[in-house]
Amino acid sequence: MSDREKIASQIMVEGLVAIVRVSRPELAMPLATALVAGGIRAVELTMSIPNALEAVRTIDRELGGEILLGVGTVIDDDTCRAAIDAGAKYIVSPVTRPSLVKVAHAMDRPVMLGAYTPTEAQTAHEAGSDFVKIFPADTLGPGYIKSLLAPLPHLKIVPTGGVNLDTMEAFLAAGSAALGTGSALLKKEIIAGENWGELERLARRYADKLAELKGKPGH
Repeated sequence: MSDREKIASQIMVEGLVAIVRVSRPELAMPLATALVAGGIRAVELTMSIPNALEAVRTIDRELGGEILLGVGTVIDDDTCRAAIDAGAKYIVSPVTRPSLVKVAHAMDRPVMLGAYTPTEAQTAHEAGSDFVKIFPADTLGPGYIKSLLAPLPHLKIVPTGGVNLDTMEAFLAAGSAALGTGSALLKKEIIAGENWGELERLARRYADKLAELKGKPGH
């Protein structure tokens, strides 16, 4: 099994990717540490963070195998290469950009291309994307995921946007391969106050909820 296949499998086992967008890069490390301590290992740092790749290098160096670290908001090939060189284990894009697949796969890393429509989702799949990120999913809801998978059951869908403690079960029941969550977990007030203990507690609630749901028949 290739590293790409192993990492893709790990993402599905983890089941939840925490998406980190912060205005100050020095917050990324304590934030990632709190998430991992709370039981969420799959963490995506977005390129919208100032000096994002330096933060990736720091987290990769400090947390190593404890974290499944990816880089998101990747929209061009050069950034894809740079992110993987910095330590990204997977690449996430908000758009359907097939060239990212070739770049990441050449470096033995999985990709999650973004899509909104059935055509975009299928295009991402045909390009070789390991997962399809349905974004923004908050306006679409679990019903859309279920409807999308009815004619396209081969898609490994990861909805992002609208995923929280109340909607996780419905999104999983709809057939999602994994879930992406951002502001519902990484609350503005927690980050503003640098309340990492509270973030760890909230992360634990998400991790426990996910474990409970995965233990149910049909999940």
